[in-house]
Parts: sequence; structure tokens; C-alpha cells
Amino acid sequence: MSGRKIGVYVCQCGGNIGDYVDVDKVVEQIKGDDDVVVARSAMFTCSDATQQEIVQDAQEQGLDALVVASCSPKLHTVTFRDVAKRAGMNPFQYTQVNVREQCSWTHTDDHTGATEKAVRLVRAGINRTRLTEALEPIVVETTPRSLVVGGGVAGLRAALGLAEIGLGVFLVEKEPQLGGRVAGFAEMYPNERKGVELIATLEEKVRAHPAITVYTNAELMAKSGSFGNNQVTIAIHGEQLETVQVDVGSIIVATGADTYEPAAGEFGYGLEGVVTLPEFKKMVDEAAGALEYNGRPVKTIAYIYCVGSRQDESVEGAHTYCSRYCCTAAVHAALKAAEKGSAGLRQYHLYRDIRTYGKYELLWNESREKRSLYLRMPDDEPPVVEKLSSGGLRVTTKDLLTDGEEVAIPADLVVLVTGMVPAENGELVSVLKLPVGNDGFFNEIHPKLRPVETIVDGVTICGSCQSPKNSAEAVASGLAAVTHSGAMLKRGYAELDPMVAIVDTDACTWCGKCLEACPYDAIEQVELDGKQVAQVIRTACKGCGGCVPVCPVDATDLLGYTDAQIRAMIDGMMEVSCT
Repeated sequence: MSGRKIGVYVCQCGGNIGDYVDVDKVVEQIKGDDDVVVARSAMFTCSDATQQEIVQDAQEQGLDALVVASCSPKLHTVTFRDVAKRAGMNPFQYTQVNVREQCSWTHTDDHTGATEKAVRLVRAGINRTRLTEALEPIVVETTPRSLVVGGGVAGLRAALGLAEIGLGVFLVEKEPQLGGRVAGFAEMYPNERKGVELIATLEEKVRAHPAITVYTNAELMAKSGSFGNNQVTIAIHGEQLETVQVDVGSIIVATGADTYEPAAGEFGYGLEGVVTLPEFKKMVDEAAGALEYNGRPVKTIAYIYCVGSRQDESVEGAHTYCSRYCCTAAVHAALKAAEKGSAGLRQYHLYRDIRTYGKYELLWNESREKRSLYLRMPDDEPPVVEKLSSGGLRVTTKDLLTDGEEVAIPADLVVLVTGMVPAENGELVSVLKLPVGNDGFFNEIHPKLRPVETIVDGVTICGSCQSPKNSAEAVASGLAAVTHSGAMLKRGYAELDPMVAIVDTDACTWCGKCLEACPYDAIEQVELDGKQVAQVIRTACKGCGGCVPVCPVDATDLLGYTDAQIRAMIDGMMEVSCT
């Protein structure tokens, strides 16, 4: 017995855990373990009611440590650290054991095995918690300025939002003009505001605000310092290369996305009369009257959806995701085309699934009322686009709504409804250590709980650089990034996770291996008592532990996950058997 008083709570997560793991059996197995004072199950440990029960147990039983067996720590680490605080415990003497993603969801076909594994995982968590120490956050003062990378609609709105709450802003845009793609749009859904006017208004406000400094033809070249106090280098490309160094407390990345460019021959791309959705929208926006293409009136248009999106994963470099915005964008463009006065304009929409979600379904209904005809094409039999000897085009497809009947559509124009693809941001990823998902977009920590934060402290993402978005969604995420950055910078200080690497300077002989292993440049060489040793820059360390296993003399360790704790967790995994 170590004299600890540990409370253990095992979550059923509705049926996500409880349907595959015998939660009551897990509780029964561990309730007699050394130092376990309270062991309970709960339907949802993250619910307000269960949180209050944990606080009450802690106060009545004098708990000094907490173990919650539930979902991924990515979701609720902050939640249960706050519970520990409210209960009078040190928040860093709390352990979250993942028995959902690492157990119940991976062993749905083995109820007994999943239950035994859950017991082992929980016991490992208890053993780790038994050896935890009370840690205090690393407090750093923050610089009340922010860097916004990207001058599209999300970046402009984020820069303005930061300035309006009293923070200094440096806005960096790699193109000569601000505004991104929205600056080239006429009417946009759902409010029919012209993109060019929207951007002009935002740019005027941004350039007029005394707290905002705008750099165009510029890019972020380097970043140093630590969370809350970053020194960044901005390269400005003019007649001569100029560099500017500024200090910022946070960074908002709003670099946008690119439009998918079809390969030659893909759905007839390259044939005269086959255009992408952005090209078609520009054509519609610029038309003074009825649509024409190469001097000839456009009487029939065929739209092919999901070009560059929802591709088969067997294709190299496939974009398997749905771009979300392009269905509504195509429907809106079709409505605008119908409004241009083309008498008898026929429009055929060849779709796999229509995703005009939310209130945008009203646009879809309106388009059908204005003679747009929708044909559902098979996933595995894409339409064929051919050039006719008469000079027109023909699109052949099967319509699942008429039991797979083959349909041939003569068309004056074929519009490929192209989605979004990640922008080329290799240098920026290298400078900021940005996390990139399998789809190539930047990754947030959690889409619901922490939708704009990244694993890099102080760096947030917004707009279509993290996923395909329409302009309204991009602006909303930009304001979310403002809220997160503003909350930290206006307070004047930030609290960093104290679970960082440490060095036993008596054992350290400075070989440099830890420095080579660190991806965050958080280790430096210093002289101490006449010898060279490694020293951890606590404000830069992310607690990844990469430096620990490479040390040949075992001089490095990781607070919260020390060698002793890891060994204890392994022992806990080995000692149980459900009978």
C-alpha cells in the first residue's frame, strides 16, 4: 500500500463500451486493488451528473487521484482535469484510460476478451496513477499580438476580429492581392452577396485598422521561441527580397484550399465545351444575358458531380472525402444560369448523392422548379462524355431512378463539378510542424470539442485549409480561432502542460542524441559544473517522449510517464485474468 486514495470510474459510453465490455465485471475486478477507495461504473462519465458524483466522492472519501476509463484522452482530458480541480485534487494526478477506441471498438466480436483487456488497461492506469506526483502548470507571459497566415475570407475576418478585441495583428498573404477565391465571385449562396463586394468591404476595414499590418507577396519563413512568445520571420517578395521579424503570441493558419484539376480526358476534360465548376461560375457571373459558349448559345447543360471527390481509394492519390460545398455551389450556379434569360434552357444534373445540407435544400427544390432534372448515376459506372461529329457533346449514363435505364444527353456544355483539394503548403508545414491528415488537409485536435486547435500549442487553423468549406463556414471557423487566441492573449499569460522531459544532469554526458531526436528543438546544450549536459526548454517541450529511449545512459525521463510509471503499467497489464 502506498497510502494513495484513488477513485476509479468506468464509463459505458452509452453502448459504445457497455455493449462489448462487461463494465460491472471490470469494476468488480479492480475495486479491491491497493489504494482504490472508490470504484464505480457510469453510463456517461462526462455527463454533468457523473462529474458531480466524482466531486462528491472525492470530498467525502478524501480522494487524491483519479482514474477514468472511457474514450480517447483526446476528447476529455481537459474535462476530467477540471473535475479533479473542482474536487480539490491536483489535475495532473488524473489518468484517462482508453477502453473505447483501444478495446471495445476493436474487439466487438470477443466480449470476454474485451472485458479482460479492459481490466488490464484499467489496472495499468491505476498503477501509473499510484506513482503520479503533484505537478503545476508552466506559466508563461504572452505577447498580445497574433500572426494570421492567409488573406482569404477566413483570414481577413480573423484578422479583423483579433484587432477589434484590442490585439495587434500581422496578416501575411502570398498572393499580390487579398481575398482569395471569394474575391472573384459574383453572387454567392445563401444570401446572394457578391464575393467581390464582400472582400472589398473586409479589405477596406482591415487596411484601415491601425492594429493590423498587411504583408502581400509574403510568406512565413521561420518560427522560433515558445508558446505565447514566438519570433517569426516573414519574407516579402518584391523587386528585392525583404525579411521582417516580429513577435507574436499566437498564429492562425487560414491558407485555404485549391480546386481539383481533372486529368486530361477525365470525364472528357480537354474537349471543347467541357469546363470545371469554377470556370462555369465565372462564365455565368460575366454573362450579360443568355449564356453563350464560343459565340454559340447554350441550350443544354449537363453537370457531372463528384469530380475529384469520393474517388475510389484504390486510385493512387485518391481524394476519398466528400467536398460538401460543391453540390450546393453547382445547384446555385444552375439557378443563376436559369436567371440569365436563356429561353428553354435544359439542365441535367448527374449525381451520386446530393448533399445540399441544411437550409441549402431550399435551393435544390427551387432548381427543380426551374427545370433542372436530376439523374442518379451508379458509383461504379461513371458517365461517358463524347465529342459528336456535329461539334456538340453527348453524355451517356445510367439513371438509377429509372431502374438503371441508359440515358444519352446531347449537351452544349458539360460542367465538371469539382471539389476542393489541399493547397500546397509543404514549407509552412515544416516551419510550424502542422499536423496533416490522411486527406492532406490540416488536422484539428477534435472536430467537435476542439475544432480549430492543433497539437502545436498556440497554432490554430480555420477555413478550408482544414477541410472543404463554403465561405460562411470558413468565416465561422475563423471567428472560432479568434475566440481561442483572444482568450489566451487577452489574459496575458498561458498555462502549459507540465508533463515535459527532464534530464538527470549527474548522469548526462552530452552525446547529442536527445537533441537529434527532438522534433520541437526543445533541447539545448549547456555547461553545468564544468561539464556539457542537455537541458530541456520546458516551454518548448511537448512531452512527446522521443528523447527518452535514445539516451544511452538513461539520463532523460518524462514527467507523468516516467520509466517507473511505464514499468508499473506493464506490470498491471500482466497480472490480471478474468474468470
